[in-house]
Amino acid sequence: MRLALFQPAIPQNVGACIRLSACFGVDLHVIEPTGFRFDDRAMKRAALDYGPLSHLTRHSDWDAFQTHRGPGRLILFTTKGATPLDAFAFQPDDTLLFGSETSGAPDHVHAAADARVVIPIRPDARSLNLSVSAGMALWEGLRQTSLLTPR
Repeated sequence: MRLALFQPAIPQNVGACIRLSACFGVDLHVIEPTGFRFDDRAMKRAALDYGPLSHLTRHSDWDAFQTHRGPGRLILFTTKGATPLDAFAFQPDDTLLFGSETSGAPDHVHAAADARVVIPIRPDARSLNLSVSAGMALWEGLRQTSLLTPR
């Protein structure tokens, strides 16, 4: 299972996803351009010392990501999703893709997804934080596929 971030805008979210990658032993793909310089201090501070433990790959654009993302389904998490998280059946080689915090995922990314998933929230709330959503989705995917390693 892999995490992918499409053109993230907030360095702290990428830093938190680097920590997810390190703690759960999954690959993290960042699809550029990002809304910050990748050496931004805020991102480094958010990732703390987890950077060496993570498996981060940066892609120059969507096409480069599509060429190198690996096997398996592309699962887009979106507020416009069709399947609620608790009703979705994950597979071990899924790539969990999250759109930009400011603009989500464009139509061509939606079209490329094998499935679209929504994390249900209250109707009067707009959306969850990107890294919170990624953590919830990744944990559920790993739980379903028995890829969580016990301590």
